[in-house]
Amino acid sequence: MPIFRTSLFFLGISILALTSCKVNEVQSDSKPVTHEIWDSLLQEHVNEQGWVDYSGFVQDSNRLNQYLDILNESHPNEKHWSREERLAYWINAYNAYTVKLIVDHYPTKSIRDIKNGIPFVNSVWDIKFIEIEGQKYDLNNIEHGIIRSRFDEPRIHFAVNCASISCPNLANYAYTPEKLDAQLTQAAKAFITDESKNKLSKDKVQLSKIFSWYRGDFKEDGKNIIDYINQYAPIEIEKRAKIEYLDYNWGVNGQ
Repeated sequence: MPIFRTSLFFLGISILALTSCKVNEVQSDSKPVTHEIWDSLLQEHVNEQGWVDYSGFVQDSNRLNQYLDILNESHPNEKHWSREERLAYWINAYNAYTVKLIVDHYPTKSIRDIKNGIPFVNSVWDIKFIEIEGQKYDLNNIEHGIIRSRFDEPRIHFAVNCASISCPNLANYAYTPEKLDAQLTQAAKAFITDESKNKLSKDKVQLSKIFSWYRGDFKEDGKNIIDYINQYAPIEIEKRAKIEYLDYNWGVNGQ
C-alpha cells in the first residue's frame, strides 16, 4: 500500500514510491518454491468474504513461520524462475509478511498502530524485518521496489493486502504461477464490484483511494481510470462520469 498515509503525501506518490523503494538485483541460484503451506493456512483462517482469523494465525504461528522460512531461503531470480513464479512469490510474500506483522503485535486495531522509527516519516511499511537470502526488505521495498517497478501489472493492487478493511480482500488461497493470470483477473473483478470498496453507476463513481494513489499504474495506451474499471465492471460507465474517492478504513480486517 502507499508509503505515506496522510493526504499531504498522496500527490506524486507513485513516482516517490518507485524511486525511494528501489532495490538492487540479488544474485541467487535458488529454485522456485511451492506455496502449499500458505495456501492451507489461508483456507483455514480466511473466510470467503476475506475476513481474517488472526487469533487462528497466532495459534498456527509455527506453520506461518515454517512458510516464511521457505521464502527466506529462496530469493527469486531470472535464471531459474519464470515471470509468473517470481510474481506469485512476491505477492504471497507481501501478504504473508503482513499477516506476520499483525500476528506479532496481536491484538491491534490497525496496522498503522505498529510504530517504527521517526513519527510521520517512518511507518510500519518501513520496518526491515524481512530477510531473504541475506537481503533485508521492508513491505515498501517488496510492493514498490520490486512488484510495481519490475512487473508492470496493475492487477497486483487488488491482490496485495494491507490487513485493513478498505484494502482488497485477502484471498483464501495462495497465488500460484499456473493460475496467476486468472487469479489476478478474479481479484480485480472482486475488488471493483465490491460495493464496500467501490460504488459504480453509469454517470458517477465513488472509488477506492487506491485508484487515486496509483492512478498512473492504471493509465496506459491513452486510457483513463474509467476505461480500466470498465474492463471488470458489471455495467458500462460513461467516460465522462463524475469521480469521487471514498474514505479509507484502516481498521484491521479481522473476523
